[in-house]
Amino acid sequence: MKFLFDLFPVILFFIAYKFSDIYTATLVVIGATFFQVIYSKLVHKRVDKLLIFNAVLISILGGTTLWLHDANFIKWKPSILYWLLSCTLLFFQFFKKKNLVKNLMGQQIKLNDKTWNQVNMTSALFFAGLGALNLYVAFNYSESTWVNFKLFGITGLIMCYAIFIGVVASRSSHK
Repeated sequence: MKFLFDLFPVILFFIAYKFSDIYTATLVVIGATFFQVIYSKLVHKRVDKLLIFNAVLISILGGTTLWLHDANFIKWKPSILYWLLSCTLLFFQFFKKKNLVKNLMGQQIKLNDKTWNQVNMTSALFFAGLGALNLYVAFNYSESTWVNFKLFGITGLIMCYAIFIGVVASRSSHK
């Protein structure tokens, strides 16, 4: 259910784009993201740091898109988010000696520290690559193709990656 909640703004962005344009879709995604923040605060009594960061990022880049009437700013948003996530994973692993992926998933999956470090590094590389791929699609294909890629391509790649990590974790936990 959390996965659908996380996808909510992207789905609304996609729908708004299909019925209008990139600027209307940007306004919709900003509103939907703020709805997520408010909903999380009211229902769960807390808001994920990543959701807060995403809301700030979408407000800045989405607001700039609307203000300057330049869609390039909103196209950068996923890449910046994924690159900062990648850098955060690496920073905490190497400088704070904490594994954020283990902190998030350690209750559900039991792995040794070496495997957790590999999963963390793989995740950092995956998100760095996903950020680069987003920009490649955004600036080498039509705006419509990028919007479709944003919902279906990125979501599909993240789902495939999650399955891959699940298989790796499953194999490692049986050893």
